[in-house]
Amino acid sequence: MNESSSYLKKLEDFLGGTFHQDIDSPEEALDEFIHEASKECLLSTIKDCQGFLNSTLTIQKKESFIENNAEIYFPAISLNPIQWFNQIIEEMKKAVKMQ
Repeated sequence: MNESSSYLKKLEDFLGGTFHQDIDSPEEALDEFIHEASKECLLSTIKDCQGFLNSTLTIQKKESFIENNAEIYFPAISLNPIQWFNQIIEEMKKAVKMQ
């Protein structure tokens, strides 16, 4: 498995495992992930998320990837998938600083 498919698999697991159909809200799901994850896990997840955003994939492919792996109805939160993804990265960064 090459490096790019490795972080994509990790992101699939993170998005699908955190933002699935049984959550009450995306905010609560992220809060739960942050609360349960170790600092090392958060740092690794942030690194994978940033690697994904900085990858050579097109914006459309990035948005499709996020939409296909997170059970979020983006029109309801008034954000596109990339904007939302950037927000969750920032929330994880804040949590790391507070740990």
